[in-house]
Amino acid sequence: MNLLGLAPGPLEEWVGSIGEKPFRARQLLKWIHQRGAVSFEGMTDLAKPFRARLEQEASLEALPVLSDKTASDGTRKWLLDAGEGNAIETVFIPEDDRGTLCVSSQAGCAVACRFCSTGHQGFARNLTSAEMIGQLHMANRLLSQPVTNVVMMGMGEPLLNLDALVPALELMLDDNAYGLSRRRVTVSTSGVVPMMDRLGQACPVALAVSLHAPDDALRNELVPMNKKYPLSELMAACRRYLHVAPRDFITFEYVMLEGVNDSATQAWALIDLVTREAVSCKFNLIPFNPFPQSGLKRSRPETIRTFAKVLSDAGFVTTIRKTRGEDIDAACGQLAGDIQDRTPISSRMRRVDQPLLDMRSAS
Repeated sequence: MNLLGLAPGPLEEWVGSIGEKPFRARQLLKWIHQRGAVSFEGMTDLAKPFRARLEQEASLEALPVLSDKTASDGTRKWLLDAGEGNAIETVFIPEDDRGTLCVSSQAGCAVACRFCSTGHQGFARNLTSAEMIGQLHMANRLLSQPVTNVVMMGMGEPLLNLDALVPALELMLDDNAYGLSRRRVTVSTSGVVPMMDRLGQACPVALAVSLHAPDDALRNELVPMNKKYPLSELMAACRRYLHVAPRDFITFEYVMLEGVNDSATQAWALIDLVTREAVSCKFNLIPFNPFPQSGLKRSRPETIRTFAKVLSDAGFVTTIRKTRGEDIDAACGQLAGDIQDRTPISSRMRRVDQPLLDMRSAS
């Protein structure tokens, strides 16, 4: 049994199944997640027979680190071996008042957004809870600065891996594990409407929605998920989520693409959309990070500023994301996880136009 990914409840059940009392689960949580234990022998306040039993019947297994790079701005990126020629990436973004860890939920991504290099590599597999929380476990051990915020914005669509995501979120929030506030843990989604509702029921945290267009026609081109869950359904799901969310707004992420979605007219259309749909929100404008296969260009800085001014003048909190880690391909939309001898993408490509396969894997 890999204890790294067991949420508090299942861990207590497992401890009971081997004849130990519930408080042992709390001890294990603290050793593993607060003290960063990678083995059982150093857990000195556990009885020796219990430690011996753990050595025989349990493990603490995370994905191996293939590379560790630090950008000129201090952003740090780890490449982790996900097996069978696949890899995932985890990124730490240091700031004066916080340290944000960007965690991956899948090897590759099935959603295939046009502006995202991860989507262009295709989908390999879902990560387990242990592989997700293992990224936070690793970062806390290797960093001199603590992780204060976690964003599920790395590789993959988190809500297409919900059953593994929820235990990882529960560990992030539990006081005996990482003890993060629900407001400091954010799940980003392209708009998997049924899973947004399930997340709200199971473990509501802050929510960011990849919007990127003010109308269905354009969003269909940029975010294929929109063909299954169009904007009217997505906005309704956002309103439902706000009833349980730890914040009183949804963050709408909007990647800025030159000549595609960055005109002042489209900014006004965006205002009309969220006003008409009555969704309390803030906007996070993201300068596009180019990659060869996209055929897209980043909006010019003055265009982004004009777009932001239209939104802010209309009363919406609007931020422009600062590009971080670009020199090590760690910026938003650049995570590809490429390693040598990868299985060809075409041989295992799964995209959002195969919904039965994807939704079964997430339910």
